[in-house]
Amino acid sequence: MAPLPPAPVSADPGRRVTAHPILGPLQPPQMVSFVFDGREYQGMEGEPIAAALLAAGIRTLGQSERTGRPRGVFCGIGHCYECRVTVNGESNVRSCLTPLREGMVVQSQ
Repeated sequence: MAPLPPAPVSADPGRRVTAHPILGPLQPPQMVSFVFDGREYQGMEGEPIAAALLAAGIRTLGQSERTGRPRGVFCGIGHCYECRVTVNGESNVRSCLTPLREGMVVQSQ
């Protein structure tokens, strides 16, 4: 079987996928505002917080407690806990599993 062609991406800085090679054109997302480390960003409602942060160009979500090195999204499926952030005052939230909602306040850890 021949490989699928790459999906087209939107022209916005987040380079979001607007059409899927199998599913076809995707519905326009409902955009919401959220705050990360004191700055306001936009993301798609319901997408993982990690995806919204990556689309905004944010790769570092905190520092390793042991080494002090930057932490970010590693596995993307909730196994590694590298993407932990504080959401609305609750610490150790896995950003790769937590859906984005309007008005969330997210802080690096």
